[in-house]
Amino acid sequence: MTETSVPEEVEEWLTTGREMAHLATSRNDRPHVAPIWYRYEDGVAEFVTGGKKLENIRANPRVSLSIERSEDGVGQWHVVLFGTATVITDEEKLWAGRTRLFQRYRGRDPSVEEDGEPPEALVRVEVASASWG
Repeated sequence: MTETSVPEEVEEWLTTGREMAHLATSRNDRPHVAPIWYRYEDGVAEFVTGGKKLENIRANPRVSLSIERSEDGVGQWHVVLFGTATVITDEEKLWAGRTRLFQRYRGRDPSVEEDGEPPEALVRVEVASASWG
């Protein structure tokens, strides 16, 4: 099913658990897909990134994220989000976004000493449509 808004049941899928997303970007008519940590709230997906993904988003901010929960290779549910990305490089906002992701996936705050250098940007995707099943 494809809709312009994400129903409450699907929002619950996206906000509980620790599934990773696969981010799809495109540059020069070539797709690029990479796994990422993400966070979803109020119609916005956010993640932190750098490198090729960030280059692609800056060149073409139209992206999609695919998230799936499976058990023993059997899909329980899947969601695909489509939207336009906004790049945020403000250090305080970037660190706050990184902290939210670490809290979700690791249950703790990040530390530069333990987790390496922070990524270059926080990316927020305003979800325009979604499909799920």
